[in-house]
Amino acid sequence: MKGSRQQEIISRHSLLWLLITNVVILLPLYDKLTPWSMAICGICLVWRYGIFMGRVAKPPRLLVTTLALASALTLALVTSKIGLLNGLINLLILGYSLKYIEMRDRRDVRIVVIVGYILIAITLLGQQSIYFSVLLTFIATINTCVLVSLYREDVKLNETARIGFSLIIQSLPLAALLFLVFPRLPPLWMMPQLKTEQTGISDEVSFGEIGRLTRSAALAFRVKFDGAPPRNHQLYWRALVLEDYDGQTWRQHDSIKMLESNHLAPRSRSDPKGPSLEYSVIAERSNQHWLFGLDVAFSDTADIVQLPDYRLYSPKSLTQKFQYRVKSIPSMPMDMTLTEHVRNINLQLPDQNNPRTHTLAKEFEARYPKPVNRLNAMMNYFTSQPYFYTLTPPPVGPQQIDDFLLENKAGFCVHYASALTFMARASGIPARMVTGYQGGEWNKQAQYLSIYQYMAHAWVEVWLEGRGWIRLDPTSMIAPERILEGFDAYFQGGDSYFMDSPFSALKLRNYPFLNELRQTFSSIDFYWSVWILGFDSSKQEQVLHQLLGKITREKIAFFMLSSLALIILVIAYSAGLLHFSRGKDKISSAYLKVCKLLDKKGVPRRFDQGPMDFCLTVESQLPVIAGDFSQLTQYYIALKYRTLTPSGRKSTTKLFIRLSRQLTLKLIKL
Repeated sequence: MKGSRQQEIISRHSLLWLLITNVVILLPLYDKLTPWSMAICGICLVWRYGIFMGRVAKPPRLLVTTLALASALTLALVTSKIGLLNGLINLLILGYSLKYIEMRDRRDVRIVVIVGYILIAITLLGQQSIYFSVLLTFIATINTCVLVSLYREDVKLNETARIGFSLIIQSLPLAALLFLVFPRLPPLWMMPQLKTEQTGISDEVSFGEIGRLTRSAALAFRVKFDGAPPRNHQLYWRALVLEDYDGQTWRQHDSIKMLESNHLAPRSRSDPKGPSLEYSVIAERSNQHWLFGLDVAFSDTADIVQLPDYRLYSPKSLTQKFQYRVKSIPSMPMDMTLTEHVRNINLQLPDQNNPRTHTLAKEFEARYPKPVNRLNAMMNYFTSQPYFYTLTPPPVGPQQIDDFLLENKAGFCVHYASALTFMARASGIPARMVTGYQGGEWNKQAQYLSIYQYMAHAWVEVWLEGRGWIRLDPTSMIAPERILEGFDAYFQGGDSYFMDSPFSALKLRNYPFLNELRQTFSSIDFYWSVWILGFDSSKQEQVLHQLLGKITREKIAFFMLSSLALIILVIAYSAGLLHFSRGKDKISSAYLKVCKLLDKKGVPRRFDQGPMDFCLTVESQLPVIAGDFSQLTQYYIALKYRTLTPSGRKSTTKLFIRLSRQLTLKLIKL
């Protein structure tokens, strides 16, 4: 019993690997830790380091139990703020850290390693880019090295790392096979949503909202067109339609919010007709529900709701990257007829609000009775006055549109869109504000567009008899370069999106070679998103059809069994459990090849002649190669009959092979 207990003692070699793996597993989860959890994890790490250095003893079980109960109680109190799933993750991390300091034998180490794998999987749920996946594979390798160190205490640190890495590499073919053929099943349970910060466009927009996004260089989404992409001035990515205005903030109307919350699609929405643009969108994680599309957008992707304001909506918040297909019909009108209810919504203005702008709108209505002429005059008004497009406009008071339109005359897209929408409504034309993104950065290598948060934009849609909703963008009147060539043609990154992202890779745009490298890495991540993260049941069926032809259960079963058999054979061979008979070694083969050439030159080797005896014969009959063959014979005898160090054998083998090739050429030329 005592000897068995002695074998269960954790070696110093394993303790070192445990220190490394504890740090690398918890670091990627820092954003999910509460301050209390982070403090407990730090204490556990320092304590374990003290144990490793022999400075402190293992903590008593009573102390560990007390810390565990206190941690659970604290998490129970804050779970309502951080969310149920975040609370459970913190609880698992605390259990991992507390078990880490009270380990006493190898059984405890195995438990810590298993929990470590679970934490790595949890981390992967939140971050799935190719670079983060490679990082997590590296972390899984380190976690595997802990297991290796339990059973191979005699090997060095680098040898343990090599074994752990080879085990992970051997598991990849099986993972790839399961990824390829395993059915894409829907989840059997509903995972509670993480309470994390929402990014991107909000469903409430005030004068400062879009300006906040222009300080961010974060990626919003990427788009791959089936054909040639539209020009920059045609890239208006609709995300939200805002119809309610209280004098300070634009919001979605309650009727749309009800449809969103009930996940209802309108019955009256027309089928797509006319020339179309077809493309795939990969939306980044935003913890929001709205999706992005051009003009009148339709999608056949499952679980996407098509709303009556011609937007696309996801019932589930985007907690990770989401890929979907879109068909847009630029020429298709939106709502050729308008119900009285919708008309009233888009004509409504708050009472006693912005009276000067209201008066100006009435003047336009009196001078231009026809709505089209009136709207043209309103758009031209922005060019006839000294308006200025800026990301840092002066502050406004309670009558914000009056202050902007008639006093400050400086603002960015939200200011101009708000003013035009207000004037159109005040003059009797139904109007609404639309927010989304405008433009995109073209990646030449992978042929796709990247749309960043700083490209957030606001514009106006007005309803005209016989034409439906049409887009008007007053920004194009003040800063046409912003629309025609993109955000970067008008603003400098240092004045906007680099302010909150000082280390963004977009700074490399100024250096051609580094920018090319940046786009290469972006292309790799794009293809990863398309083929790995976007590998759904339809793509799975396409790949299997290319491999197997007509897909049947029998073919899939045979493919899986044969692939598994091949994988098992490779693993067994690499583990030394399977051996194949080999032919002559390369040393003997090279020596015999030279002997055969000598036989053709009239110097045969008798069966009773050893290497030294034959060397003397060659020296007497072919003195022109005597020196080289003598050296070759010495190398041959050393490699076949002497005990050499690994480094000595390696260097001697190289010299022997090189000399045998030189002799072969000489004999051929003789």
